[in-house]
Amino acid sequence: MAPPSSKPGTIDDYISTYPPDVRSILKKIRATVRAAAPDAEEVISYQMPAFRQNGILIYFAAFKNHIGMFPPVTGDPRLEKALAPYRGPKGNLKFPLDEAIPYDLIRRITSLRVKQDAARAAARRKRR
Repeated sequence: MAPPSSKPGTIDDYISTYPPDVRSILKKIRATVRAAAPDAEEVISYQMPAFRQNGILIYFAAFKNHIGMFPPVTGDPRLEKALAPYRGPKGNLKFPLDEAIPYDLIRRITSLRVKQDAARAAARRKRR
């Protein structure tokens, strides 16, 4: 499976370029992130779907054999331990397409990133 050949303008454009089985996974990831971050804006950044509030919360992308999630997750030891089997060399996550996608972990990641994003935004406001 190749990444989209043209630059997608929306997450719908991005998802539509993949086969039906991968599209259904991407749609469910999108819905999972949307539920955990209802105030986030959907954007395309680095030619990948992303959700942004004050900064980017989550990127996700389909690859030949896995779904990738970025950036690396830190700040919750229990969640980090649960994510250990999915960590790539730089800490980014790889969810194999031939295994069940851990949507509950994706929800937990997003919830953590929303809290971290809010804390960073509050710290920036306080410095001003």
